[in-house]
Amino acid sequence: MSGGEQGSGRGSGQDRSGLDWREGVIPVSRRFDDPYFSLNDGLAETRHVFLAGNRLAERLRPGFQVAELGFGTGLNLLALRIAAGEMPVRFTSFEAFPLTAEEIARALAHFPEALAVAGPFLEAWAAGARRFALGPVEVEVILGDARETLAGWQGAAEAWFLDGFSPAKNPELWSPELMAEVARHTAPGGSFATYTAAGHVRRSLEAAGFSVARAPGHGRKRHMTTGMLA
Repeated sequence: MSGGEQGSGRGSGQDRSGLDWREGVIPVSRRFDDPYFSLNDGLAETRHVFLAGNRLAERLRPGFQVAELGFGTGLNLLALRIAAGEMPVRFTSFEAFPLTAEEIARALAHFPEALAVAGPFLEAWAAGARRFALGPVEVEVILGDARETLAGWQGAAEAWFLDGFSPAKNPELWSPELMAEVARHTAPGGSFATYTAAGHVRRSLEAAGFSVARAPGHGRKRHMTTGMLA
């Protein structure tokens, strides 16, 4: 996630689909030239940025709705599954370029703790299911360009994981228009967290109605961004 986990649907003059594998274990998107998770322990970064950044340890309750921009390998989903224990919660993610079950399994092999709870997810994904249960977590992955699909979503998130690829490489997923759509699909008092501290992203979230704060990042990354709907 040193970038993150989604793309926008931009075309290019050459085929940039597919993955490269850094050190044989870290998937890197050819389309966005960005890794799907941190080179510095992606699971630990997910917990720091998205779980702690949204204060989920104290906020989770039955029926809690999490939403995400950028499903990628499903690592954030699995971190939520572990954190939720047996509490029933809901998870909706928006993804433009879904990976195959084989690619996801190869990436998750780097995280034995996550892989240990991934079986039902991988089985459902391989069968083509994009709505499924992962233990007590009710999962829906909405495929397509989030700039188009989010507007049609009927839900409202209590916590957002903003995990698109780097704003410098995938600016469409961080546009003021999409951040405003995120705000429109946030419950009163809902929150967001993201690994990026880019100034234009912070300004777009503030313009959308979030109170925005800079927080310490994970590992060598100095800062990240969190906020709540004002």
